[in-house]
This record gives sequence, C-alpha cells and structure tokens, in this order.
Amino acid sequence: QVQLVESGGGLVQAGGSLRLSCAASGRTFSNYAMGWFRQAPGKEREFVARINWSGGSTYYADFVKGRFTISRDNAKNMMYLQMNSLKPEDTGVYYCALDRGFRSPGRGTQGDYGFWGQGTQVTVSS
Repeated sequence: QVQLVESGGGLVQAGGSLRLSCAASGRTFSNYAMGWFRQAPGKEREFVARINWSGGSTYYADFVKGRFTISRDNAKNMMYLQMNSLKPEDTGVYYCALDRGFRSPGRGTQGDYGFWGQGTQVTVSS
C-alpha cells in the first residue's frame, strides 16, 4: 500500500523560507514522477511543481518559478520542496502526490496522480 507523508509546514513571515518533505513508502518510488500541489481556503487544489522519476526534469507553476525548487532523493524515498521568498498568497495546504504511470514523461495533469498525502499546512503572514 502506497503511503505519502508530508512534513515541514508551519507559520513563516513573508519573505521567509520553508522546506517541505514527502516520505514515500509501499512502491518502487524511483520509477514514478511526483508532484506538489496546494489548496488555499475556498479555492481548488492547484499544481505547484513536478519532478520526473529520475529527477532530471522539473516543472513549475508560473507563480512559483524562481522561488520554489523541487527535488528528490530516490535512495531515501523522499521528495522535497524548497520554498523561498514566500508570499501571503502561498498560504494553503500543500500535498505531495505520486504519479500512477511508470516513468511518465512530461508535465502531466492532476488526473495522472494516483496517490496523495494528507497535506501539511503552510501559513505565510504579511
């Protein structure tokens, strides 16, 4: 059974940084793309970043380019999201997700993800 557990969320002032972690278990993690999504109160869940199975390709939403960095450590079954220059509009619950397709290429869509974590809250104060 696949399990994804996020950690690292918290309260930070605008301009600050946080590093989110996602621990994966229950599958050969290294053969699947992974992503980060977020959901703000009253809004739909939205794509933040994606990393391919090897870590060689990354994709970002326009609103985080240059501020967030996605990475993974396949040996540790871990994925990370380094978030810098945080803004109040980055506030929300951040979810990690695992693609359902073996070595799926490209940017993907939300529907490509078959497994989700429970989320971690990020709050950025102004």
